[in-house]
Amino acid sequence: MHKENLDHITDQELLDRFQEDHDNYWLGILLPRYVLLLFGVCMKYLKNEEEARDSVQQIFLKAIIELHKYRVNYFSSWIYKVTRNHCLMKIRATQGRVSLPVVDKLALATEDSGDEHREKEKMLQLMTLSIEEQKRCVTLFYLEKKSYQEIAGQTGFSMMQVKSHIQNGKRNLKILLDKKLNKVP
Repeated sequence: MHKENLDHITDQELLDRFQEDHDNYWLGILLPRYVLLLFGVCMKYLKNEEEARDSVQQIFLKAIIELHKYRVNYFSSWIYKVTRNHCLMKIRATQGRVSLPVVDKLALATEDSGDEHREKEKMLQLMTLSIEEQKRCVTLFYLEKKSYQEIAGQTGFSMMQVKSHIQNGKRNLKILLDKKLNKVP
């Protein structure tokens, strides 16, 4: 049905296409872009890798159901709120009611101003972009055996940016791998 490479299409365009024809194909492209970000948010709140992984899957299912019912204008802000609320509900279920100071710290306001939406949207986009840039540079360097110069030429990043993305991506990967290896008996 849709076979072309759609990496260049923005999140908003994918969401608009989904809202036009309600074809889950568009969500199948959009949602995976948020896996790492949502996993990070879940880890922040739940502090348990297995629970965080399960929660991301549950959040994706909820998103698919809810997006068929409602029109969403700021997807990244919306999915962040859904994720945060999901985590808080899990915390409440296991620990009882969350105290008011904790609730205040976690910013449970249901409505943000337009400026706050734009700020959150911008921050989420920057985080997602940063993760994607690191992933791209690490893949080109370690898996495709490209030099710094070749990566810079292919990506348009400066040599310093390439080195930084590889160093940061390698560090983040090491942290994740160490966690996984320490859990294996």
